[in-house]
Amino acid sequence: MAAQNHVQLTVLKEHDNQNQNEVPEEEFDYSQRAQWLRAGILGANDGVVTTASLMMGVGAVQKDVNAMILIGFAALFAGACSMAIGEFVSVYSQLDIELAQIKRENTIRGQNHEEQGEEDKKEGLPNPFLAAIASAVAFSLGGIIPILAAGFISNHKVRMAVVVAAVSVALFVFGGVGAVLGRTPAVRSCARVLIGGWMAMAITFGLTKLIGSAGMEM
Repeated sequence: MAAQNHVQLTVLKEHDNQNQNEVPEEEFDYSQRAQWLRAGILGANDGVVTTASLMMGVGAVQKDVNAMILIGFAALFAGACSMAIGEFVSVYSQLDIELAQIKRENTIRGQNHEEQGEEDKKEGLPNPFLAAIASAVAFSLGGIIPILAAGFISNHKVRMAVVVAAVSVALFVFGGVGAVLGRTPAVRSCARVLIGGWMAMAITFGLTKLIGSAGMEM
């Protein structure tokens, strides 16, 4: 009996040690992923939606595949540069604010006392260069999807349908990836980006078609 109790106590101790070494999933701070997750997912979504919407707009009044591909690449290049610059300026502004706050805290508490704390805080500050690169790369990866979808199809109607289908799949995947990495509801995230993308393409197509029917066709 004593031996059995000893074995049970040993097993319980080992189990407690394992629990202490493991970090509970719910204690992980997923907000740490916010910086690169926001830049990456937002950039990819914008790349898909912006490029596809412009291609759909041109496709509403022009059946030439070369015109759609050309406007697609123009949207990709311009959008990637715009996203990178915008993200860099935005994150740099955030960085300046947080650095100023650290200096104010050091002034209040005393410089000598806070030297170590300042170094720790600076390690967690946002990086504007990484955010800009992530946005540009993500936008380019997203923007190339509708271009590739349209590039190998000669029939105009089929081409437009394939672009919509490819963009829908991409948006669904991006929404799902963002939900998994950020531990947010997957269905809501996918539906949000998917419906938003459909609306952007539909509005761009409809308004361009309306302008074209008024006598301003390419």
